[in-house]
Amino acid sequence: MTSTETSAEHMGTTLSEAQIAVHWREEEYLYPPARFVAQANSADPDIYHRFSEDNFPECFRDYADLLDWDRYWHTTLDSSDPPFWKWFVGGRLNASYNCVDRHMKKTPNKAAIIWVPEPEGQLTEAITYRELYRRVNEMAALLRDFCGLQAGDRVTLHMPMVPELPVVMLACARLGVVHSEVFAGFSGTACGGRIADSGSRVLITMDSYYRDGKLLDHKVKADEALEAAGKEGAQVSKVLVFRRHPGEYRSANPMVEGRDFFVDEVIGRYAGQTVEPVSMPAEAPLFLMYTSGTTGRPKGAQHSTGGYLSYVAGTSKHYLDIHPDDTYWCFADIGWITGHSYIVYGPLALGTTTVVYEGAPAYPDAGRPWRIAERLGVNIFHTAPTTIRMLRKAGPDLPAKYDFRFKLMVTVGEPIEPEVWRWYHQVVGKGDAVVVDTWWMTETGGFLGATLPGVKPMKPGSCGPGALGIYPVIYDEEGKVIDPGSGRAGNICIRNPWPGIMQTIWGQPERFVQTYYAKYNQDRASKDWRDWPFLCGDGAVQALDGYYRILGRIDDVINVSGHRLGTKELESAVLTVPEVAEAAAVPVVDELRGRVVEMYISLKPGVTGPSEVEEKAKAAIETQIGKVARPRNVWVVPDMPKTRSGKIMRRVIASISNFADVGDISTLANPDVVEGIRHQVQSRKLQRNEVPRQLTQKELEEIRSYGTAE
Repeated sequence: MTSTETSAEHMGTTLSEAQIAVHWREEEYLYPPARFVAQANSADPDIYHRFSEDNFPECFRDYADLLDWDRYWHTTLDSSDPPFWKWFVGGRLNASYNCVDRHMKKTPNKAAIIWVPEPEGQLTEAITYRELYRRVNEMAALLRDFCGLQAGDRVTLHMPMVPELPVVMLACARLGVVHSEVFAGFSGTACGGRIADSGSRVLITMDSYYRDGKLLDHKVKADEALEAAGKEGAQVSKVLVFRRHPGEYRSANPMVEGRDFFVDEVIGRYAGQTVEPVSMPAEAPLFLMYTSGTTGRPKGAQHSTGGYLSYVAGTSKHYLDIHPDDTYWCFADIGWITGHSYIVYGPLALGTTTVVYEGAPAYPDAGRPWRIAERLGVNIFHTAPTTIRMLRKAGPDLPAKYDFRFKLMVTVGEPIEPEVWRWYHQVVGKGDAVVVDTWWMTETGGFLGATLPGVKPMKPGSCGPGALGIYPVIYDEEGKVIDPGSGRAGNICIRNPWPGIMQTIWGQPERFVQTYYAKYNQDRASKDWRDWPFLCGDGAVQALDGYYRILGRIDDVINVSGHRLGTKELESAVLTVPEVAEAAAVPVVDELRGRVVEMYISLKPGVTGPSEVEEKAKAAIETQIGKVARPRNVWVVPDMPKTRSGKIMRRVIASISNFADVGDISTLANPDVVEGIRHQVQSRKLQRNEVPRQLTQKELEEIRSYGTAE
């Protein structure tokens, strides 16, 4: 009998994910090498006392003091309007100045950004702090004078991994303009919805970029985006287009006269101009980062200037152990929060050298990352478990063939399996690098849980304790604390505010409260921050040593290669196909990508040709969301398994797709459909050799609880 069944039988009721007993084998400790500790930014265990609850919130002065302020703050934390926390109130600063100007004055000839194009025959570009200063100023002058932008305006960026992206971000920050970068892999339609939601009137994009050896037409998405935004009543006055190959336009879509402008043809007007950084209040928004949710409309996480920049600078120093003379490479995409925090703002705030890579991780082969690391002398490496699994499968012995040596490696985006962790540590890290397994999310701005590398030992599969100044707690569904070492999972929350936390959901303050605070807040009138625990949306279990193991989302979001895809967005896209009556997206365990999407659909009466509908459903998702969300399979079924109230039982079809036991189906309104669906799906999967490996207990519990969150 499984632990799930045992717990349910014992309690005599159907249990939520937050109440299921979990049995984990605690892994061994591994300690950092003495030479790492000797040079670590944080090697004194007393730092935990300095960031203890007794010293909250003043402990975060340590982070804010890493920055240059135009005016010092008078209130570290204003909690008078919970949960709309305000950090470093009264302080003024500029994020662009802190990431560019102050380093340009001290180390002008030091590389700020090293950009590596995907084609190996193309030249790597090193941008010094002096050159970055020039580019940011000229771009800021263009945005201000040519586009008419000023502090508080929003601009949408739909750009790939090219050096122009951080330049534009920092130019926006220089003016106090709020930037909203949309991951380049997302479709024009998805970008258009974010344009409309943010109220942007300028779109900045690129004609093309390289991925997997192909030059992709990207400008075509700009036209799709503007059409989609227009349907929602949004009007964009200018589209700025960078060219991947200088002077050559590589898109099939023509430029629209009077609306579309090549940046290289306009920016010459502003050559050599400097723009005084606009001194912004600490609580002024710096950027929006849209994240999927369990409803169709994405959430625009609004991040502040002073609090956010302080937090990413502090966590970059303490957890990434970044020193100014390091060469640091975060192998992620700037289109996600990891790239904002730990490719651009955090490393540049500390004045280090940050590497930006354009292309696919294993192009043209799985040795590419290690060749880059060797050639550039990278000593800090940061990537996701998906990439680690991919490189492990494609070239398990390749790291040993290259002469690179990392002092520290980071994993981010999803929990990493202990077996994969060990390969990362022993083979990539050559048994010598410290591994920092981080847990956090878009809404939090920076790390929530991780081992402090100079102080705490590593433990495979566990992110470690709460980060400095972060006080986690695990609650059950009734709001009771689940004790460490109990073996019980629950909903992990953060009891306190912190500087990197999102300020609100753009334009939806009530949704912000409802999504993140309503579940465990007992008194909406309370002004005490202790009454406002932040619901992270992940299930977790805590060991006796205080280390946390993150189990996955408690809402209906499918994590594909570290990309959180809202099931409602996926299903809404499929429902635009005229023949489709119902749609349900489920996660399937995948060795490389963590999870992949499978879509179940039922057709309207009289519709024939299911294979054509399958392709239409896939095309709808690609068009409206992006290729990253393309389902592995679309299953056309006669009917969905449903409760008597009409709710589709997603856990049942998720179990079928994963060859897991469907569990109790006696409460279904139509239990007879389950066997037919199981035979249809599993027989086809057997023919295609798509049978997953035996699932772990954690994965079984995830599948069985999938789709049960409200």
